[in-house]
Amino acid sequence: LTGTSREQRAFQYLLTHAIPGDPHHILQTFDQWCYHCEHLSCVGPDKGRIVERVLLEQAPLRVLELGTYCGYGTVLLAQGLPPGARLYTVEGDPQHAAVAEKVIRLAGFSEETVELIVGPSEEVIPRLREKHGLMNANLVFMDHWKRCYLRDLQLLESHQLLAEGATILADNVLFPGAPHFLQYAKTCGKYHCKVHRARLEY
Repeated sequence: LTGTSREQRAFQYLLTHAIPGDPHHILQTFDQWCYHCEHLSCVGPDKGRIVERVLLEQAPLRVLELGTYCGYGTVLLAQGLPPGARLYTVEGDPQHAAVAEKVIRLAGFSEETVELIVGPSEEVIPRLREKHGLMNANLVFMDHWKRCYLRDLQLLESHQLLAEGATILADNVLFPGAPHFLQYAKTCGKYHCKVHRARLEY
């Protein structure tokens, strides 16, 4: 009725209630909106703790996120980066990207730390090195269309964009599910696999 999207309404709530430049408070305010107002398919606090733990253990200098959506996962990743690290995040939907851009900057992250790339992942991935300067990624966080997980992992492999010992963290592989991706990761012989059990967000 308002003519605005759920994502835009969530951002308006952030503007009103969140502390600018405080990533942790931005995420908390997002969570409040999603628990009490409207559901958004963000990572959420439960699975967010898994992401935070991986960041703490790995301290990756080059991170690639596939599926920016509203920027929740981006802020979560960016706040856990070690000094001098850089995050590249890819979003295929221009309207979602417009919201995410504002969320990322509201959280206090500059373009030097977080680069938002708008376009379909299958088009962006082959250009990451030449156009965006990403030689390879130490950590890849997949949270876009589940049917694209396997294709995009193989694109990253074929363009040699995975650093030695890189970690691939993929959300929602059991539900709604990415069975072909999961089967490939478990059987191709390139990866050690671990499934993290978690509740659905919110």
